[in-house]
Amino acid sequence: MNTVAESVLAGNVFSHVCEGDTKYESGGLRDFFLYRDLGIAAATGGQVVAQLVKANMAPEEGTGWHRHEANFHIVIMLKGWARFMYEQEVTLVKAGDCVHQRPGIVHFLFDYSPDMEYLEIVSPANFTTIDMPAPCAVPAPTPWS
Repeated sequence: MNTVAESVLAGNVFSHVCEGDTKYESGGLRDFFLYRDLGIAAATGGQVVAQLVKANMAPEEGTGWHRHEANFHIVIMLKGWARFMYEQEVTLVKAGDCVHQRPGIVHFLFDYSPDMEYLEIVSPANFTTIDMPAPCAVPAPTPWS
């Protein structure tokens, strides 16, 4: 391999993950969510991760204030809704919406519907999460009935 493009492409392989190929599992970044791996981290040699994330428990404390060490991070809401604090702004993200979380943005997912499900795509796949001090107060979550 003589070029950067060739070495980057060397980590990429074709991938097709069908609905029943991977299951929703606990053990991801947040205990109150379930995660379904879509095989993209393996297919890209760790360059990108794509996963489905869905609510597993009612919001009580949320994610806490944090930021990610990532070059690229989007959330596409597939079902339901979630309320985030992005810096000091409340943002309602509902089914059909797409959010680009710019690198380093301080945020807090504090509320979501029982049917919330989103697609998360992040680069690199092994991005890190860093707890941050609270820049402002966070509204209370909506109780599930």
